[in-house]
Amino acid sequence: MNDPIGDMLTRIRNNQMRGKSTVSTPASKLRGWVLDVLVDEGYIRGYEATTGKDGHPALEISLKYYEGTPVIREVKRVSKPGRRVYTGPNDIPVVRQGLGVSIVSTSKGVMSDANARAANIGGEVLCTVF
Repeated sequence: MNDPIGDMLTRIRNNQMRGKSTVSTPASKLRGWVLDVLVDEGYIRGYEATTGKDGHPALEISLKYYEGTPVIREVKRVSKPGRRVYTGPNDIPVVRQGLGVSIVSTSKGVMSDANARAANIGGEVLCTVF
């Protein structure tokens, strides 16, 4: 697998379109950090570490719905393995005039765009969520 974050976001998107309550994805530290930001921002209910069918560590993500529609309306991968996107603290993209969130990987860890601006640090823009 070349893009683990893109794979996780696609799994979330596909399972929400199907109306599933949970989705499983292989475990990694970076995926866990991105999921921590999604939980803090209220886009998913939570996640827990489990063991997959093949015996490898996995993350079980609990998806969130509001009146039958998914809370995550749109999720896009910004920085890809073939084209990394880095920004300074003043150039972090604003998603839907502040209604969405950009997830940024900084030297201080993975955080939302608002937290990165408050800490005055830039980094790699992993994805945007609305």
